[in-house]
Amino acid sequence: MYIINKITSDHVIDFAAEELKKYLRMMMPECGDIAISYSPDAKDGFRLGLMKDFGLDTSDVASEELDDIIYIDCDEKGGVIAGSNYRSVLIAVYEYFRHNGCRWLFPGVDGEYIPMQNIVPVKYRHVPDVRLRAHATEGAMYQQCVVDIVDFLPKVGLNAYMYEFKVSGYYNWYYKHLKNQENRPAEPVSYKTRHAWKMQIESELSKRGLEYHGMGHGFTTDPFGINSSGGKDEEKKTEAMKFMALRNGERTFFRNLPIYTNFCMSNAKARSTVADYVVEFAASHTHMDFLHVWLSDGSNNHCECEECQKKTPSDFYVMLLNEIDEKMTARSLQTRVVFISYVDTTYAPTTEKINNPDRFHLLIAPIFRDYAITAPDEKTPMGHYVRNKNNFPRDLGEYMDHIDEWRKAFSGKAISFEYHFWRSPAYDLSSLDNAKRIYEDTRYYVEHGFGGTIEDGSQRAFFPNGFAFYTMARTQYDMSLSFEELVEDYFSYAYGEDWKKFYEYLKKFSDALPYVYFNYNRASRRPNTYYAPDMVEKIASIKEITKEGRELIKSHYDSDERVQTVSVRLLEQHADLCDMISDWMVEKAKGDDDKAQEVFDRIRVEFGKREQSIQQYYDHWQFFGEYELIQNLRAPDDRDIIIIE
Repeated sequence: MYIINKITSDHVIDFAAEELKKYLRMMMPECGDIAISYSPDAKDGFRLGLMKDFGLDTSDVASEELDDIIYIDCDEKGGVIAGSNYRSVLIAVYEYFRHNGCRWLFPGVDGEYIPMQNIVPVKYRHVPDVRLRAHATEGAMYQQCVVDIVDFLPKVGLNAYMYEFKVSGYYNWYYKHLKNQENRPAEPVSYKTRHAWKMQIESELSKRGLEYHGMGHGFTTDPFGINSSGGKDEEKKTEAMKFMALRNGERTFFRNLPIYTNFCMSNAKARSTVADYVVEFAASHTHMDFLHVWLSDGSNNHCECEECQKKTPSDFYVMLLNEIDEKMTARSLQTRVVFISYVDTTYAPTTEKINNPDRFHLLIAPIFRDYAITAPDEKTPMGHYVRNKNNFPRDLGEYMDHIDEWRKAFSGKAISFEYHFWRSPAYDLSSLDNAKRIYEDTRYYVEHGFGGTIEDGSQRAFFPNGFAFYTMARTQYDMSLSFEELVEDYFSYAYGEDWKKFYEYLKKFSDALPYVYFNYNRASRRPNTYYAPDMVEKIASIKEITKEGRELIKSHYDSDERVQTVSVRLLEQHADLCDMISDWMVEKAKGDDDKAQEVFDRIRVEFGKREQSIQQYYDHWQFFGEYELIQNLRAPDDRDIIIIE
């Protein structure tokens, strides 16, 4: 009979004990019930707690709170499962089961591989290679998929989550069923409902002890009474507008959206108002581990008044941050603040410096980069800031040059905010190209001194499988793993003994519709057109690939392992989508945009009929929102275009 003794008393340890019990019973259904008790002096059974409570050494990490140490020393009857902090204990529980043959391949019970076998001894101690390993809200979200992704994170070794905005508007993209209203009538959710849902997500994070990153955009208008998350505050608009950025001779919301609007940063009263608001927000949100204080979500839209033009936005930004720090210090607030090198603030300050680097983390957000490459061999010359007329970097190499400039003003720690699960999943039909980019990017960031990554992207980035997400999580957790080892690990559990056949099948899509051609967001790589007669035959070959693939799918349609049944049947849906994309992209490559529009409209609605059945893994709004950008690009009149592959 097995027993679980909690050496340390904490609600995260309570949850870790329940997870340990659950998976022990799933692995060994005849083992009987498993008692859980708080017993700090226990010497037998499974013992869960902090490493310090076992007298275990943690001196090899800089911070027990921020760094995870995973410690396991168990035999067939039990043993010690511990961590440097509470969430590390939970991660250690999942790592214990990983060493016993369990895997979590995508969120939900269908993504679990739990073998029925007796447990084996595990002796293991590991410090993940990347300190911050996080995902963030993005995409068309529904509440259950957010709950599911939070539950999934520690199972694959991730330790943090970022909930963007005061109250997220990403829910609207799902509940209004944008891009699919022919099949699913809009069911908008209120601000009140979304706010309540945020509290649920915060509770789920707390249950697991996951590091909580919050806010981001919104601090440019909320302090002036304008709710950037969509509240109704028209009566405050007139007064607030006095502090908004002056552009083209008037102070107004950029693109009529508060979230895209900057404020007049040279105005001392405006800066003080923002600083006071941030400090009050921090004081009332002490459960937030990292408070992100970003500027607007728009680019080339900073104030053009005479005083603002005397400094760069980044200089005024640093002045604001220093004022926030002074006011937090005066109130004895220990809040960690994250500021962002993003769009206009990609360009570093020229005169100002962060006074207290210990409070801050610098966040690089390379939103305009080309995801076909990590960094080129030859560097692109770094540009200079030109107010509201900037071109932004197209590769990580150029972004790093800007970060080097930022480091002259800030000597503290840096982390990245990446977009691998924003646009890329829609353009990578294989799921392999994006995974390889993530694998290489992770190493690049570590080599350049970054202490972690927050991945911005859909909560449903698991179509046709979860390999890219899995690669992101496991590479950051253990950089000793080769890409080939990750492929075998994921595919063998997802597809069984014949996993290599499935891998080779998916590889063929990379050649038929290459990411470098299909991806919309890579203006530096090739012209903004899809007219490419030389690509027609390749794209048309997709239907031959899926024809072969369907035979493979048919022969593995049912499995004793639920995760393999679901994985294979997702490939069936994927094959249908790829056939539809082939029909559409052939017309784009021919240059027949009108015919392409007909096909696009048909396939968007047709595949939209599948959305509800696979929505846990597939984000219809995201995929067809991206494809719509392609469709809107027209073939040139002269058709004299050289395609760069």
